[in-house]
Formats: sequence, structure tokens, C-alpha cells
Amino acid sequence: MDKTQPHPLFKLATELGPLIVFFVVNAKFQLFAATAAFMVAIVAAMIASYVVTRHIPVMAIVTGVIVLVFGTLTLVLHDETFIKVKPTIIYGLFAAILGGGLLFGRSFIAVMFDQVFNLTPQGWRILTLRWALFFLGMAILNEVIWRTQSTDTWVNFKVFGAVPLTMIFAILQMPLTKRHHLEPVSLETSEAEAGDVRKK
Repeated sequence: MDKTQPHPLFKLATELGPLIVFFVVNAKFQLFAATAAFMVAIVAAMIASYVVTRHIPVMAIVTGVIVLVFGTLTLVLHDETFIKVKPTIIYGLFAAILGGGLLFGRSFIAVMFDQVFNLTPQGWRILTLRWALFFLGMAILNEVIWRTQSTDTWVNFKVFGAVPLTMIFAILQMPLTKRHHLEPVSLETSEAEAGDVRKK
């Protein structure tokens, strides 16, 4: 089934919307109510994504499942540790998938980000390694912050720290993708190259 390309603002809304809901509800009703609202918002975002595009990105599915599992544990056991360690699990999992793929000569970065890249093999390796290290660093940073800072500080970091850091890091990778970009081979180019081979 072909997926529809949504408006960039729609994609941004489905990605940031649940975090904004989490931040607002936490400010008014504290963490447990915010966790429940976050779970509902995540599910709503995935449903909206499927309705509009007939497709849900792999990263969104993985994140959504982990949010629902750890959110449920947080509410049932009334222990905020689970929702706080959730980003560590997500970042660590992404780092392990990307890093593990590299060990076997595979790059899963395009699948994870639901984007089509056309890079040289070296470009793939460098980009994948960078994101693996970034996710590992974010996992460690989340652990440090939730273990040493207040809940409100951790929530602020989750919304106003982790998101900008991820965006900035993604922007910083643009020179790499441009440098290692491969232009798709057109039909005319392929036919011309085939003609040259026959002449030889």
C-alpha cells in the first residue's frame, strides 16, 4: 500500500504533540496524570498518522509500544521510575539496533527514520555510527538527569532539551549526507552506459 506524504507540520505535530501534552498535564496535575495523558496522546498520534498517510513509521511504533508498557507499569505500580527510565530504554534500543547492524555490515538508519537516503557505503557507515553514538549519549544523559534532578527538571529536559538536541544533531548531519550523496541513475544514463559497453 502506497503511503501518502503528509504536510511537514502534520508530521511535526504527531511527533511533538504527545510531548507537549505530557509537559502541560505534568505542570497542572503532576507526573502520573501526565503519564496517562502521554499514553493516550501517543496512541492518538499513531492513529492520526495512519489515517492521514496509511502508514506508521517504525520509530513511532517502537516508541509507542515502549511508552504503553512503561506507562502502564508506572500507573499500576504507582512508581515514576518506569516512565523516567523509558527514554533510556528507547535510546539504548536504537543505539543497539544501529550499532549491532554495523557489526554485521548493515545500516538500519533509513528504516528507523522512515526516510530514503541514497548514500555511498562509507556515508551509510558514518551516518549510522554517528546516530548510534548520539542515542547512546542521550541514554546516558537521561539516566544522569532523572537520577540527580527533580521530576519537573527531568520533564523540562525531555521536552525542551532532548527534542532540540535531536534536531540540532540531525541538522549537523546534513553536510555528511550531501558529501556522500549518490545521484540516482536515470534511464537515459543507463542506456548510454550500456551503449558504450557494446561499442567497446
